[in-house]
Amino acid sequence: MNRHYLSPLFSPKSVAVIGASSRIDSVGEIVYKNMLGSGFQGRLYAVNPNHNEIQGRRAYASIEQIDESVDLAVIITRAATVPDIIESCGKRGVRFALVLSAGFREIGPQGVALERAVIENAQRYNMRLIGPNCLGILCPRVGLNATFSKGGAKAGGLALVSQSGAFCTAIMDWARPNDIGFSSIISMGTAAGMDFGEILDYLASDLHTESILLYIEGVQRARGFMSALRAAARIKPIFVVKAGRHEAGSKAVFSHTGALVGADDVFDAALQRAGVVRVNTIVQLFSAAQALSTNFRPSGNRLAIVTNGGGPGVMASDRAVDLGVALATLSEQTLSDLNAGLPVTWSHGNPLDIIGDATADRYRHAVTHCLQDEGVDGALVILTPQAMTRPSEVARTVIEVAAKFDKPLIACWMGEAQVAESRQAFNQAKIPNFRTPEPAVEVFSFISAYYQNQKLLMQTPGPISRYSSPDVEGARLLIEGALAEHRKTLNEMESKAILAAFHIPIAKTMVARSPNEALLLAEELGLPVAMKINSPDISHKSDAGGIRLNLGNAQAVRSAYHEIIQSIQKNSPNARIDGVVVEPMIIKPNGRELMVGVTSDPVFGPVITFGAGGVLVEVLGDRAVALPPLNRFLVKDMIQRTRIAKLLTAFRNLPPIHMVALESVLMRVSEMVCELPWIKEMDINPLIVDENGACAVDARMVVNYLPPSVDRYAHMAIHPYPVHLITHWQMPDGTDLTIRPIRPEDAEIEQAFVRDLSAESKYFRFMDTLQELSLPMLVRFTQIDYDREMALIAVLEEDGHEKELGVCRYVASHDGQTCEFALVVADEWQKKGIGNKLMNCLFDAARARGIKLMQGEVLATNRSMLELVRRLGFEVSTSEEDASIKWIMKRL
Repeated sequence: MNRHYLSPLFSPKSVAVIGASSRIDSVGEIVYKNMLGSGFQGRLYAVNPNHNEIQGRRAYASIEQIDESVDLAVIITRAATVPDIIESCGKRGVRFALVLSAGFREIGPQGVALERAVIENAQRYNMRLIGPNCLGILCPRVGLNATFSKGGAKAGGLALVSQSGAFCTAIMDWARPNDIGFSSIISMGTAAGMDFGEILDYLASDLHTESILLYIEGVQRARGFMSALRAAARIKPIFVVKAGRHEAGSKAVFSHTGALVGADDVFDAALQRAGVVRVNTIVQLFSAAQALSTNFRPSGNRLAIVTNGGGPGVMASDRAVDLGVALATLSEQTLSDLNAGLPVTWSHGNPLDIIGDATADRYRHAVTHCLQDEGVDGALVILTPQAMTRPSEVARTVIEVAAKFDKPLIACWMGEAQVAESRQAFNQAKIPNFRTPEPAVEVFSFISAYYQNQKLLMQTPGPISRYSSPDVEGARLLIEGALAEHRKTLNEMESKAILAAFHIPIAKTMVARSPNEALLLAEELGLPVAMKINSPDISHKSDAGGIRLNLGNAQAVRSAYHEIIQSIQKNSPNARIDGVVVEPMIIKPNGRELMVGVTSDPVFGPVITFGAGGVLVEVLGDRAVALPPLNRFLVKDMIQRTRIAKLLTAFRNLPPIHMVALESVLMRVSEMVCELPWIKEMDINPLIVDENGACAVDARMVVNYLPPSVDRYAHMAIHPYPVHLITHWQMPDGTDLTIRPIRPEDAEIEQAFVRDLSAESKYFRFMDTLQELSLPMLVRFTQIDYDREMALIAVLEEDGHEKELGVCRYVASHDGQTCEFALVVADEWQKKGIGNKLMNCLFDAARARGIKLMQGEVLATNRSMLELVRRLGFEVSTSEEDASIKWIMKRL
């Protein structure tokens, strides 16, 4: 594995503290003292033009006076001086800077200008920086404590990334007595130079980081954030606290960091889609951190509760129901086994109340059989100290049982003095333990949510479904026509025409501009009809008196036309009126009125919404949101998150709706969002769905002009599966192959492909003698983010199954201009043109992403690969560091 380009930032060999001081309790004094006392093994320099000596060590007047190279500059001076200091560091060759100074974006226009100067100077010298206005970074393993926090941290597997320095200090203070260690603690400040994306990329590759905690106040670059978050979450658990859940909090966040904050439920949807878990409080994050430090790995959300007190068991059960945690149903075999070893008075169900006089052996029996049950995903063990209870003995027994199973076990030893020794034993055994049942259940809910969100992360739907391609060009022309007329709100007919272009069933609509014309259209469509005002200025037609329903005769139709016009002129006198819409009256006795919409979030872009429809949509507030693209799995999850989902099944005398029809509408809307980036808002309300199908009765769309972009999906936070890169190719011998981007479900054929490679081919590709891919490697290779990398595989279909013959991939660097590539072809299929074809397809994909330079390294003994890359136009040179490696480079 190549060393990550940020490694010198977090494991520097030399650090210069610019603004180091001997003045007691100043930031410069604390930071330099922390560096001196943290065991940093590299070279450390104090820079202060006013002193020759700082804390007993030589001080330099400026960075230029330091003769040795400096990896990291820690800057603690006044904000006004920072741009010039960055300039000096850049000229001196410093690659990384950590700006602790405040007084930038957060103070207003003057600070914004200073911050811009800092960033411009850093970019001029290709310098990466963290901050400004941050606490600093701490990496205990290498003795790096470049923070002004009083007190360090123990080395461990947790990484903490936070936009709040105060949050970092609170976590550090909590972690020490709880024996929690960190691989790194990173305070980002305003994240002007380096945002979550780059830092998450580093942590995903860091072998010392096992899990990640994030404190987020706002996200500036959604695509980079989502790409990095999804990539990291595929291999490491991530838990998040997001501040600013409500409007007042969001305003405070903006004043604190200048961060952009979107809708809270959209942020929730983004995190779920990224495979991470959101917690709502600092206490919950502490609990999650404790669970992560035990290396918990989830398998489901079915919880068994074992207790020697009925009350705490009921409290735990209530909290489980509140959080959507399922109480496990014990199998008949488990119940039988439990009956054999428990008193007849036990509860005979879950929670397992094993009675107040429960001994250690009784706990052993109950917990063992629960964890053995295939219907149980984890256990919460509760103890209340009663007269006959031996808490420490029970704790040791539970620890012994937990070690025999992979399933999560959480302890709740209630009380204080009598259970203090037990808590210490649980801490040493790395078993999460709590004083009350509720936070214990919350931790299990976080674990099970992680399990569910990992399923969402696996979904990589394409922008277009496999069935009946939409008329994208026709829809685009309709939108461009409206924008050419300087209209951003489409009328109902235009909106429904776009829905029809994407095969969404609509109620046929026609516009009348006189009472008699309305009557003619009604007769043509067939009575009864519905009539609605046609105005780009009126969104809520019923509120303005602009709707008449179930008009069954000629007189009613003509009267309705007059009534609608008069109502609009009275209630909305400034509204533009373009006639009245006439459409068939949709009568569905078993129909449910639903709403499907699209909004544009300021952070994450287009968002699909679903919930109850009709006139009560805003009152009920029943809405689930999801980031496109969607597939059927994601759509099902979205529907089930609404309250109205219960009304879509059979109840009373109503049959269940045609669920496939509803799912298809949502997936078609996802296609619209992917392929029509001009759409900023859309409402289908109501969408009436019954047992026979779905019909969009009313629709409204708002569009906007689009800035030019080389990325056809630049408007989306999640890049869809790139179906446009699928190609079919016939080899010279007539064999038909498909070349396509890799998918998560290709894990099996990818594993088989690598397993069947010869030892030489494996060594040439991986520079290692591995036999087959480890699970993390397999996940890394098949669950890719198409925004930052691409892997194309050549597959042959045999007996209804695909066989992988070759794979090539590139991974873009942080600048988006260069990438590294790799290629391997199955031994028996080499020298047949597959490698050449794969690479040319990869060139096209890289060029389309704006990549200008492709490079890589090849073993000098891999002559066939060197011949191929020379034919493809690569420049080949010998590595200065290792003569056995050839560097290859091609400009695209």
